[in-house]
Amino acid sequence: MAARLHLERARAASATLAALGLPALVLDGKGKVLVTNQLMEASSGILQWRAHDAVGLTDRTAERLLHDALATIDLSGDGCVRSFPVRSAEATLVAHVIPVRLSARDIFARSIAVLALTPLGLPQAPPIELVQSLFDLTPAEARVARGLASGMAVEAIAADAGVSSNTIRTHVRGIFEKTGCTRQAEVVALFTGISPVRH
Repeated sequence: MAARLHLERARAASATLAALGLPALVLDGKGKVLVTNQLMEASSGILQWRAHDAVGLTDRTAERLLHDALATIDLSGDGCVRSFPVRSAEATLVAHVIPVRLSARDIFARSIAVLALTPLGLPQAPPIELVQSLFDLTPAEARVARGLASGMAVEAIAADAGVSSNTIRTHVRGIFEKTGCTRQAEVVALFTGISPVRH
C-alpha cells in the first residue's frame, strides 16, 4: 500500500509539471523511469526508450551529460541541478536533472532525480488557458493560437494535431474574428505580447 501511495504521489507531481508545460520523468538510482508525464512521452525525436524502463537521449552529447549528472547524484548525494542543451531535428531544449532531496522524498520515494525539459523559444507563448479565456477561444483555437505564437507554421500545427491544414486554417479564421486580427503576423504579435503573471 505504501508503494502504491508513493507512486500515486509521484504521478500527481509529474502531472503538475505537465500542467506547467514541462515534460518530465522521475528516475531511480539505476536510471529506471518510475513515472513520466504525457508531455515527456510525446517528446518524439528526443528520447530513446530502452529495456527495463530505462531511457536515453538521442543527442549523444546530451546523453553523456545525463549519464554523468545521474552518476554524480548517485555517488555523492550532490544537491546541484545540472542543466544542458538537448538538440533534435525538430527543436532545441534544455534538460534539467533535478536531485530529489529532503522533503521531496516524501513524494518521490525510491527516486534520485527528476529529468525535466524546457523548450527554447516557447516561454514567450502564453499558456493555452490564458489565451482561451482572454478571447473566448475554443480549446482547439487556443492551441492553434499558441502554436502560431511559438513560431509554428500552419502545416506543422496540423501535423502535431493530426488534422488537415484546412482544419487549422478554419481555426485561424475563428481566431481572426475573435481577436480582430487580419493576418497571422498580427496574431503572433498579439499573443507574444501577453505574458502570464509569475509568482
